[in-house]
Parts: sequence; structure tokens; C-alpha cells
Amino acid sequence: MALRSIPGTTDRRIDTLLALLADNAMIVISGAKIAREIGVTRSTVWRWTEKLRSLGVKVKGHPRTGYQIERVPDVLAPNMLRRRLYNSAFSKRIYHFFKVDSTNTVALRLGHEGEPHGAVILAEEQTAGRGRVGRSWHSEKTSGIYLTVLLRPPIAPVQAPLITLLAGLAAYDAVLEQTGLRPDLRWPNDLLLHGKKFCGILTEMHAEPDRINFVIVGIGLNINHTHMPEELEPIATSLRMATGRVHSRLELLVKLLRSLERYYNLFLAESAAPILARFAEVSSYARGKRVRISTATETYVGTTAGLEPNGLLRVERDDGRTQVVISGDVAEAP
Repeated sequence: MALRSIPGTTDRRIDTLLALLADNAMIVISGAKIAREIGVTRSTVWRWTEKLRSLGVKVKGHPRTGYQIERVPDVLAPNMLRRRLYNSAFSKRIYHFFKVDSTNTVALRLGHEGEPHGAVILAEEQTAGRGRVGRSWHSEKTSGIYLTVLLRPPIAPVQAPLITLLAGLAAYDAVLEQTGLRPDLRWPNDLLLHGKKFCGILTEMHAEPDRINFVIVGIGLNINHTHMPEELEPIATSLRMATGRVHSRLELLVKLLRSLERYYNLFLAESAAPILARFAEVSSYARGKRVRISTATETYVGTTAGLEPNGLLRVERDDGRTQVVISGDVAEAP
């Protein structure tokens, strides 16, 4: 099944241009040769090269002298990603945008149109990135990973919270492998460094009472941001801000998708047990954490007391009751 034609997706010839330059890093390639190989005019090559420069790709040259890339670019281009995801279910259907309102919005539409399992929607920049309960997600151009994966899991809707947990574990493992950092996982969908959020997950599904038609998993990762908007400074960070180093978005994305596929297949093969065990192992919020829970109807304080078989959080309230948290904001309490 061919990729769908979606307005705003990156022209595949631009993707080919980027791969061609990356494959010949430090070599000058004539504009005429590039034009022949990707099937466009030399003026189009120049225009697209300017587009890549606007994204921070270091391209030297001019239509008369040829083009040379100074280093392999950190753009999440489908061709470059597909090579590194060889044999992965997530390598086959990659939709890339230089700018889009929200990758989750695109994925929802694709899900309703019958898009197969494993589709990946990526953006270099989002203008209306979404978080939980209608919040926005700060999506600075070419600084983070803004990603949605479409899944069609053969599970009951009651098990859907586990998809969010396994996505968080995938992000945890990818960050650990890439940076050596061990983030904290705040149930159900946040990754924290030094108490500040740098990764959020928004899972949405379309289901019937007894089965899930599809689930979309949106993941936003702050990677190379050098600062946060003033209103987010007290609560948000990035990997670069936490480590003082620039990190490859492409390599981190490859690790993230590989980890997501591994945890997803583990879940389908062995059900919830290994996901719950791993989450309890790496999250300080799973058990024994003093928390404040804010829902649409009340706010209360208590201590976390483990996870339910379907991934929901148990809290021993200070008033003596045990509460299973279905939804709401979880924050550390004094």
C-alpha cells in the first residue's frame, strides 16, 4: 500500500536531496548532477537547498560551483531514518513535515482513513502541539522530536493505559542508551530530569466496547533547546540544558522507535506483567511517593501504592481510602 498523499508532507525529492548530500558529506556535488539524480531543475535544487539551510543544515555552495554538506545533518528525514530502522515495522510508512499543526491530529485522521499499523508521523516543528487535557506542547523548530505512531493492537480498551506506560519506558531506555541519564517516570506519561519535564506522551484511541480500532501515541521530547519560554522555565528542561551537550535527534529517534517496538511486542507476547514490573523498577512514582492528585472534581493528597493490572495508579489517600487514579494530574507533594 503506497503512502497516502497528505498536504504539507515533505516532498520526497527533498528527502532524496538530503540523503544524497549526507551520503557524500564533504564532497562537492554539482548542481547539474543533483538535478539529474532527483529529477528537478537546478533552480529547484537551489531553492530546496535554501530550505535545508533554514533548518540549520550546513550546506556550502552555489548553483555554479556545486554543493557540499559540512556534516551529516540532524534532520529527521524519512530516507535516513528508514535505513537505520531496517526490518522494523516503523520503517515502512513514515510521513515527514517541516511544519505541521500537530502530528497527533494527522495521525487521528490517518487512523480513521484506514492507515495500517506502524505509521510514523514526524515534524521538525509543530504550531499547535497538544498535551494532555487540552494543554499545548512547546515545539521549537528542529530542537526536539515531535512524533506520533499509529498502532492497531489486538487488545481490549481496558488495557489501553499500558500503551502509555510502555511508550514511557521506550523513551526512558532511549535516553539512557544515548546519554547515560536515568530520568524519572511520572505516572502516567511524563519523563523528568532533576524534577523538570523534558518528555511528554499523549495517547489517544478510537475503540468499541470490546476492541480497539487504533491507538495513536504522541511523543514530544525536548532535546537541543537552549532555553525554555519564561512561563515554562520552572517546570521544563531539555537534554541539552541538563547535560550541556548537543545530542543527535536522529540517533535518539532510532533508539526510541526500536525500544517502542521491543516493548510493544513484549506486551503482546507476555501481557502486562513485564511492563508493570519495569515501570515499577524505574519510576519513583509507582510506589511510596507522596503525591497530590488533581482531577476534574477534586484534589487530594496521598501515597502511591503500586499499579493495577491495567496500568492505573493506586493511591492511599490521607483520609484512609484507597483510590485508583483513572485520570488527572499527578504532582509530588511535600
